[in-house]
Amino acid sequence: MYNHFDGKHFHNEPGSPKLPNLQKALRWNMNREGPKWPVMLPVAPGPRPPKRVEAGQLRITFVGHSTVLVQHDGINILLDPVWSDKMGPFSWLGFPRHRAPGIRFADLPPIDAVLVSHDHYDHLDLPTLKRLDQANSGLKIVVPRRVGRWFARSGIKAETIELDLWQDASVGVLKVTATPAVHWSGRLPWAQNGTLWAGFFIAGSSRIFYAGDTGWGSQFKTVREKLGQPHVAILPIGSYKPRWFMSAQHIDPAEAVQAARELGARYSIPVHYGTFHSADDGPTEALEELARQLDADDAPEFVVLKEGEGKFFE
Repeated sequence: MYNHFDGKHFHNEPGSPKLPNLQKALRWNMNREGPKWPVMLPVAPGPRPPKRVEAGQLRITFVGHSTVLVQHDGINILLDPVWSDKMGPFSWLGFPRHRAPGIRFADLPPIDAVLVSHDHYDHLDLPTLKRLDQANSGLKIVVPRRVGRWFARSGIKAETIELDLWQDASVGVLKVTATPAVHWSGRLPWAQNGTLWAGFFIAGSSRIFYAGDTGWGSQFKTVREKLGQPHVAILPIGSYKPRWFMSAQHIDPAEAVQAARELGARYSIPVHYGTFHSADDGPTEALEELARQLDADDAPEFVVLKEGEGKFFE
């Protein structure tokens, strides 16, 4: 395994696309293009998910953005839960939400564990984590290395498990393994890459892979080689334009299709689109481009879930 930590900062695998520097970030922000996004779109809340599923069953509910409820073998796991109306350091500063969560917070079943892929505001939402901490006794929060530092200072008392790459933790009968991603971290402009970023592989009677936020890299092949073909892969498709700026941190729909191929996933679910205007693609553009990429005889099977929609996978 490559040395991804130098004692102060974490790094992507050698050969990964070079992340844009501050000059490029300023250039992009001063010349942003793309369609205008609507104000908050109402989303009719989806049905209340079951309290639990039985052993041998897998049900996945798409809440919105990258927030996903995984119910498997009697265990309930939330991926990157965000119920806030804005992502940013303060309630009055940040990107507003353009689509409401598809599941009401009050309709969530008991949550056994939360997996947070990295510390960006649209994935690590402290107000939501506080609510989950208060509502669920015995909650575990599984995060990449050093991300747990944000919880103690926020009054979150849930058990926090920090994982380095390829380390694993038990959540009931399930095993959760942290996997590489091509991205970066930091909640403040002057303090970046001091915490690790990762995807997660959940293994029970089925196998589920969540890529987290990621650019293209060898991690998809490596995950398959080390952990096996996932039954379901949860892959980001949005916030991908312009490519000269976003390619090092977010795969595009075509790369998501290729990732599904390399993983050998039986089913793939697209996420990370249509909620936050954090790039230059429009609110429906990623899904439209994904549909074009899947218009081929040999395309892998993608299951597009609407916000609030849940599905059993066999």
